[in-house]
Amino acid sequence: MLAPSYKKMAGTSAVFLSADYDGASPVERDGMVWSAEELHLDQLTTDRNPKPAMQNVLALEGLEEYDMPQNGDVRNVESVSVDFVYFDQIHAWIQLV
Repeated sequence: MLAPSYKKMAGTSAVFLSADYDGASPVERDGMVWSAEELHLDQLTTDRNPKPAMQNVLALEGLEEYDMPQNGDVRNVESVSVDFVYFDQIHAWIQLV
């Protein structure tokens, strides 16, 4: 089984969606794919802290302005129907796969 790979969501600095995601999504079009190893996902905590859903990925990044995410925070993003977990080591939201 291949390790998961990810693409950065367009218009974001640190929101990663699975490269295998089969729905319509605004991923960067430059073709760059990040491996789980490059994102250090082996060090991601397994502790999860469910939080309220967000409408879109841009709202995830906006949280830093008023509700700083903590390592292991999980939020569903309604526009892509996907759960993302915050990984503070790389200051990024990663799709849970």
